[in-house]
Amino acid sequence: MMSLWNALPGAVSQGLIWGIMAIGVYLTYRILDIADLTVDGSLCTGGAVCIMMMLGGCNVWLAMFAALLAGMATGLATGFLHTFMGIPAILAGILTQLGLYSINLKTMGKANQAINVDKFDLLVSLRFTKNVPFYKNTILIVALLIIVLIVFLYWFFGTELGCSLRATGCNDKMARAQGINTDLSRVLGLMISNGLVALSGALLTQYQGFADINMGRGAIVIGLAAVIIGEAVFGRIFHNFGFRLLGVALGSIIYYLVLQFVIWLGIDTDLLKLLSAVVVAIFLAIPTWKSRYFSKPVRKGGSTVRVSKDNPRSVGKKEERADA
Repeated sequence: MMSLWNALPGAVSQGLIWGIMAIGVYLTYRILDIADLTVDGSLCTGGAVCIMMMLGGCNVWLAMFAALLAGMATGLATGFLHTFMGIPAILAGILTQLGLYSINLKTMGKANQAINVDKFDLLVSLRFTKNVPFYKNTILIVALLIIVLIVFLYWFFGTELGCSLRATGCNDKMARAQGINTDLSRVLGLMISNGLVALSGALLTQYQGFADINMGRGAIVIGLAAVIIGEAVFGRIFHNFGFRLLGVALGSIIYYLVLQFVIWLGIDTDLLKLLSAVVVAIFLAIPTWKSRYFSKPVRKGGSTVRVSKDNPRSVGKKEERADA
């Protein structure tokens, strides 16, 4: 039990770092209604740019800002493929992700690069989770960074430009009818999302002390798991947009705490990816199961509509009366 307790600070730290990535996934998955697979490549891009700039002598904040810009550039590439070239969003993300493998490899010069916490002034590190001054604690620093990001995103999505992004994801035809440039909105949304993912990659690289060409593999699964878990656990509590973003970050922490508990139980670590996929699939299926099997049929006019307890509006297909 003590080994599990000692591992909790590390799990919370990782959950917070990946929580920034999960917020980026939330923006495309829930706001823009796009399944963006660029994140598997842009996470590594952020880590590669950050570590190479720090190895070159740059300040950690400058390196992280460069990683953010690099991530936004990857989102711009995906948006260009999707809007200008007419490639479906999911395929555009796959193509960008594929190209980023070579770009990341060229950026680092080899498959992985290490950075020593004793020789470089890192913002976060695995060593900074316990027995350090509070102002250097990784959990506190990343938590404050997440709060700043949530406040900024809450403000941005309340502006006219931010509302146009939300309108595009909600109903792009109606948004175009209102004079909104939906292509620009999609590109901008993808840029913001992948910028956050790359920022998460920069923090993750510092935390673990190295950047690896495969560090982003499966990132989309972790991001979706955090989004779905956050919505399932905090959906009834958090209705405000800012609190929903906070719920996503908390969902990432829960995911890593569960992961740490599974490892502590002695389950084969080779099965962790399979476990993640199963968890995401189950949580994605819950809304459908609730509307199909756990909703009450309510008779309206000449038809019967299934109504869920969580959503008083109709959530299922109408069942026609069999009076004939």
